[in-house]
Amino acid sequence: MVFLNRALIRVVATLLLTGLCTAYLLWRIDLSETAATIRDAEIGYLVASAAIMLVTIIPMAWRWQWLLAARGIEERLPWLLRAYLVSYAAGQILPTAVGGDAMRIYEGARRHPGRGGEMAGSVLLERALGGAATLALAAVGFALALGRYDVGAYLWVELVFVLGTIVLAFLLFSRSVRPLLARSGPLLRRVALERPLRALYEGIHAYRAHVGLLVGVTLLTLALQAVRVPAIWLAGKSAGVDLSPRIYYVMGPLFFLVLLVPFTINGLAVREAFFVSFLGTVGVDSDAAFTAGFLFFLVTIALAAPGGLILAWEGLRGGARARTADG
Repeated sequence: MVFLNRALIRVVATLLLTGLCTAYLLWRIDLSETAATIRDAEIGYLVASAAIMLVTIIPMAWRWQWLLAARGIEERLPWLLRAYLVSYAAGQILPTAVGGDAMRIYEGARRHPGRGGEMAGSVLLERALGGAATLALAAVGFALALGRYDVGAYLWVELVFVLGTIVLAFLLFSRSVRPLLARSGPLLRRVALERPLRALYEGIHAYRAHVGLLVGVTLLTLALQAVRVPAIWLAGKSAGVDLSPRIYYVMGPLFFLVLLVPFTINGLAVREAFFVSFLGTVGVDSDAAFTAGFLFFLVTIALAAPGGLILAWEGLRGGARARTADG
């Protein structure tokens, strides 16, 4: 009953958020003008954007490999790359980046039986450190924007994320808070969450003994996001948005955080609404801003295509093996 209620809440929240963002977009854009802007998009910029996103998966796999090795889980880079590509495919039908993370945890737990807690801890810690690196990059972006762009309202959004990150870090790594968390045990047991949440917490908390690794992973993530921001700029260029990459170092980190909102399917409507809202503050036409968001959506589809092909190929091979065994 509890799980049914949670599923119903998620469905209602998804429909409500998607509906609100869609209504906002219909209010701001002209559909015929937007369609014309999409037709005139420059493909070369889109190809370059997709190439940046695809190439940066390699250091992301290294990052995950380092975190797993610290917990005694040895894994080959090719499989980690495969897991990332498949997670991007899963993210097209599951709630945003969270769905892709769930796919990696699921596949990793199947590959390493009995290590589900450590696997989940590595993936979610990677995501948390990514959020911290994103906030650091956002701070740099706002410093670059001072005196050039009027984006002061978004400072409050960043402040909320900063405070949330500090609180989360304290809960995950402070030993003094463990007795307080233990008091939630009886309540969690009633809803059948105590065991999985305890395994997840222990999987993340154990990394407090690897400070150097955490710093290294955070710095690598910061570098990766700095490289990925131009992919958003290139999507904007493809839509005819003629802005300096500087503003995208303000927009990009916030956009990465927005995509973590768990109540949307692949960021549907939320992504485009964010583009229209943010780029509108710096004078970009709503139709062009929407097109930039839509084109970046096409980049994510291109990023998901290899993972979809991998799943299809593995499905065919599995079916062939089953038919051979039955024969």
